[in-house]
Amino acid sequence: MFRLFGTWFCFAILWAECFSLSDRASAQGFIPVDLELVLAVDTSGSVDTREYELQIEGLVKAFRDPAVIAAIIGTSGSGGVAATVVHWSSVNEQRQVVPWAVLKDEASAHTFSDAISAREERSFGDSTGIGGVLRFGERLIRTNAFEGRRKSIDVSGDGANNSGIPPQLVRDMVTNEGITVNGLTILTDEPHLHHYYFKYVIGGAGAFVMTVSDYADIVRGMRNKLLREISVNIASGAEPQMVPVTR
Repeated sequence: MFRLFGTWFCFAILWAECFSLSDRASAQGFIPVDLELVLAVDTSGSVDTREYELQIEGLVKAFRDPAVIAAIIGTSGSGGVAATVVHWSSVNEQRQVVPWAVLKDEASAHTFSDAISAREERSFGDSTGIGGVLRFGERLIRTNAFEGRRKSIDVSGDGANNSGIPPQLVRDMVTNEGITVNGLTILTDEPHLHHYYFKYVIGGAGAFVMTVSDYADIVRGMRNKLLREISVNIASGAEPQMVPVTR
């Protein structure tokens, strides 16, 4: 009974905090972009130092990849991509480690890649709070200086939620505000994690979960996830998908 009360109490607080992102469309002073993108990197206790470094390497190399840069340039007529990077672990452990930046060309993509690489210090190392990072990502989108045609939170992780509010409760709120939640699941410890993400984590127009079999595939997985995220023009009625990482 106490656990149930605690869950609904957190849910009520979440509702009270969240203002409609649709109100921003009519607001003045926001910078128009094609995509607002929160990149959430798992730094929970199940991720060792080498695995964390591979996630960072994947992002660094992705933003230097010619295909990803071409996708970014393809959006520049709509203002480009506003992106930020977050470390996350348990329900109250999230940190924005790379500030929002607008990516429009090769130079800005490389600068963003350098900023990710410079962030060597790892944040946190506790349990896995997916609901917490979705809540944090929504807040970053709601309070930034941009107004995107699309808005996405991308969560990479290797475990199911075991801390704080259930992710599906936050996911449903976030997607109701026009934000898509996508995932990249690393199946080293939980071989069916992609099914969990598909059911409880991802959502919104054209949402997808990509899978990699182990951390050795994470660099390619990050690249493919970003390429799909940035370049695909999602129709509003597109259904969520599970997408394997291909070479």
